[in-house]
Amino acid sequence: MTYIPLNDYPRKWIFTHQSMPVEADDLDKIKPMTQARSAQLWRDNISAQSPDADRFASSDWPSKTQSWINEVSWMDEWDSDDPELPEAVLEHIQWQDDVTVYFCYEKYNVIETKWDVFKRNWKNFLFFDDGPILLGRRREEVLWFQTNGTVKLGKRSA
Repeated sequence: MTYIPLNDYPRKWIFTHQSMPVEADDLDKIKPMTQARSAQLWRDNISAQSPDADRFASSDWPSKTQSWINEVSWMDEWDSDDPELPEAVLEHIQWQDDVTVYFCYEKYNVIETKWDVFKRNWKNFLFFDDGPILLGRRREEVLWFQTNGTVKLGKRSA
């Protein structure tokens, strides 16, 4: 099994909260992965040894300065009534809407969805902003959201 039902996901409330409810069509496309599948994706794409963003080893690509192109604020847009991602993020990530993305909270907590679903509902995903990383399937561009309200824009191949 690759996914757990959204109703069984411990953080389901971030997508059903009355202040920012996610449309039913989008809820169907938000797929939390099982712990085993999350761990495999994390090992293969982020870190073989570190369980979360707070403990990256110097050999992990997120720790390398050359992986990062820019860092911009996301907090002002998150707090605003504007639903759009920060412009710098949209300029950095120019994927087709149907690209599969992985929002990686930590080694055992990864959500799979589509880029258009993430763009529409990014504020929900960031109710937990403890260093999550957004990857696209077979894409090198990456986002690393920081707890200080900034997001690092980078490339995995760096």
